[in-house]
Amino acid sequence: MEIDIRKHIINNFQGDDYEALKSAIEESIKEQDELTLPGMGVFLELIWEGADEDMKQKMLEIIKNKVDQAKEKESNE
Repeated sequence: MEIDIRKHIINNFQGDDYEALKSAIEESIKEQDELTLPGMGVFLELIWEGADEDMKQKMLEIIKNKVDQAKEKESNE
């Protein structure tokens, strides 16, 4: 049986309000549960598809800065 993860995740959150979406994202980050990573990836994909070029550039800057910070923190440990 083949599962379409994107479709499943989108269907799972259809009808949810902003607060439910925010809560799901924040809980996923807080718990650092590996099982939620595919869902976060689907959310990022949806954001990316809906973003204009300025927003995409801003997201890239945030990601790059956070990756660099994590690498620096790891080096200092």
